[in-house]
Amino acid sequence: MIKVTDNAKQEALKLMANDGKDNHFIRVGVQGGGCSGLMYNLEFDNQLGADDKSFEDNGIQVVVDKKSFLYLVGTELDFQGGLNGKGFVFHNPNAGRTCGCGESFSL
Repeated sequence: MIKVTDNAKQEALKLMANDGKDNHFIRVGVQGGGCSGLMYNLEFDNQLGADDKSFEDNGIQVVVDKKSFLYLVGTELDFQGGLNGKGFVFHNPNAGRTCGCGESFSL
């Protein structure tokens, strides 16, 4: 399961409403790349795939493909703003090492 903080929920709902995507969910995934080897991917979607796992937390539907789910079990999705920029942040207990910007990780 993937947890969604209140900050992430508020920002996701705001962005989906602004983009006219009220019937969408958050799709998160992992792909190769970044300075640590694996990068997080987040987008709004409304199409479920055959290999997708779907969860709801804090009133937000989150969808993950089976392969990415192995890397993201127990992850918390947050949204932070501040001097270092703002955006969605993944707090992944499975990550053995992360890069300085927090956008990539390795196991």
